[in-house]
Amino acid sequence: MTASANTALEDKPDAQPSFARQLVQATGMLVILTVITGVIYPLFVTGIAQTFFKDKAEGSLIVKDGKVVGSHLIGQSFEDPKHFWGRISATSPAAYNAGASSPANLGPTNEAETKAAQARIDALREADPGNDAPVPVDLVTGSGSGLDPHISPAAAEYQVRRVARARGIPEARVRELVAAHTQGRDLGILGEPAVNVLELNLALDSL
Repeated sequence: MTASANTALEDKPDAQPSFARQLVQATGMLVILTVITGVIYPLFVTGIAQTFFKDKAEGSLIVKDGKVVGSHLIGQSFEDPKHFWGRISATSPAAYNAGASSPANLGPTNEAETKAAQARIDALREADPGNDAPVPVDLVTGSGSGLDPHISPAAAEYQVRRVARARGIPEARVRELVAAHTQGRDLGILGEPAVNVLELNLALDSL
């Protein structure tokens, strides 16, 4: 190899960047991506949500007499015979705890699940003597989240007689409210019709 070739090789810069340069580049990318994904993007999405979907962005809250009484998306516990009852919730430390979503159901052959379902059936029968109609399954089982605010129209119909008698109003009037608070399938084809228990009970209390 000639002297001129050796000189050319010695003058060629190193193709691999130094560790310090790599560190600076990586740190710069981290800062840029953090600003984009951790600040700019969340602010952009929040701005759109607050502008076009304010109610949903703030939790779909239900306000009555200037006070927040619940959410369209989270169920609540009701035990008074004058109210419709929702699904079982096994969240802790209290039912329908949105900070501890969890399912309530064990396997269908589990003895504890069978006893829990039978206890709920007994409570429903005791609250409405003489009602021999089959108990809808969603009144004795929990949802996957433990937070479901809905019951099926069949579950609402099962309770109409008890609620009407406890309130001293005609069953037809209660059915009207149930129908008014029954949501159809999404886009007409997705899911099943459902009744929001909290909204229905608030309507009953407003009578």
